[in-house]
Amino acid sequence: MTQQFGPSDALIIVDVQNDFCEGGVFDLQGGAAIVQPINEIAKKFQTVVLTQDFHPSGHSSFASSHEGKEDFSYIDLPYGRQPLWPDHCVQGTWGADFHPDLNTDAAQLIVRKGCRPDLDSYSAFVENDRTTKTGLDGFLRSRGITRIFTCGIATDFCVAWSSLDGVAHGFETVLLRNLTKEIDLDGSLEAQIARMKDAGVKIENYEA
Repeated sequence: MTQQFGPSDALIIVDVQNDFCEGGVFDLQGGAAIVQPINEIAKKFQTVVLTQDFHPSGHSSFASSHEGKEDFSYIDLPYGRQPLWPDHCVQGTWGADFHPDLNTDAAQLIVRKGCRPDLDSYSAFVENDRTTKTGLDGFLRSRGITRIFTCGIATDFCVAWSSLDGVAHGFETVLLRNLTKEIDLDGSLEAQIARMKDAGVKIENYEA
């Protein structure tokens, strides 16, 4: 995909943080490789938003918060089925910081999510209870945005949920597949790609 971006377009850069890249808790190989291309595409947008996973210690989505539970197992919480993660992106830690090569100055807004101890949050728009909004939709509408482009980490969790909710909030939504990196937990990548396509998310590769 090679195209022009206008004033009604926004770039949503999801969770490009140390714990999701090499050397972090998830240590996703290839995480750092998408940083510079994201910096380059961000220069083409008038509206850029960063999201930041930002958990308090002892968050309910951490396996360590549940006796006898292992990382990547599941429990049922009041808002639904919850994967249990290793402790990650804890407020005040290196892991929660944006990747050092990410140009955070390009952003007009940073959306922090997962801040409530009892509620996880994948989407840039709505937390996992599916009722608590982040305010992102109002910000985008106030700037006249009608189309969003999503990228970042992880393709099958926070990027996918942000993309799905972009469509649900009435925005034309394009996922930039080659500017994402996935976790792929129990087939989650294939399932979420199919779900996004069914919902109307366009999935394309960005070419400069």
